[in-house]
Amino acid sequence: MSKFSLFGKFIVQEGKRDTMVSILLEAAESLEDLEECEVYLVNISESEPNSVYVYEVWSSEEAHQASLTLETTQTLISRAKPLITGMERVNTLTTEGGKGIS
Repeated sequence: MSKFSLFGKFIVQEGKRDTMVSILLEAAESLEDLEECEVYLVNISESEPNSVYVYEVWSSEEAHQASLTLETTQTLISRAKPLITGMERVNTLTTEGGKGIS
């Protein structure tokens, strides 16, 4: 029952964190009916005012890759790109189970 999980960090232009959070929350909403996406959490840290963290759990890495080709996802990516000054894949994980994972 292993799942593909990502923990990523977006570094954005000064003062653009809230805009990035809004875009990523739209992404989370667009994934609501996509069964392959089990968790999509948008997080901030008060000590990093220009960073946004995203934690995702997918049924498989292939399902995650396929989601990046969706029209809605592509539109959101095009809106977010001008705000991003850096990205970091904090870690790629294999989720074995736990609360919130089917």
